[in-house]
Amino acid sequence: MLDDDHETWLLDEGDQIIEQKAAKGYSSLTPRARLIYCVWAADYGMRNAGDLTTAADLHPPFLVDGQSAAQELGLPHAAAAFSLTSEELEHQYFDLFDDIIAEIRAA
Repeated sequence: MLDDDHETWLLDEGDQIIEQKAAKGYSSLTPRARLIYCVWAADYGMRNAGDLTTAADLHPPFLVDGQSAAQELGLPHAAAAFSLTSEELEHQYFDLFDDIIAEIRAA
């Protein structure tokens, strides 16, 4: 996998986190795993439905949890993105995606 293939990386990480969440519960996830799960939920909605409605169906507090985890990890790009309203994040999501993923991967 190329370093800049952020979409594939997110899908692979997301699959592992979904398995962990199913086996041990959401509370077992580390802040980094929680953030990845929130980004995965947002990405799933944006790429499949073109909005964040699906993300809210998959994980209703994805914005709050994503912001909290990003702040806990000291990741400013992710924290700023998850501080946006759902509508703002929908409009800016694909412009923000690479910076968010690069920041998480470097953490």
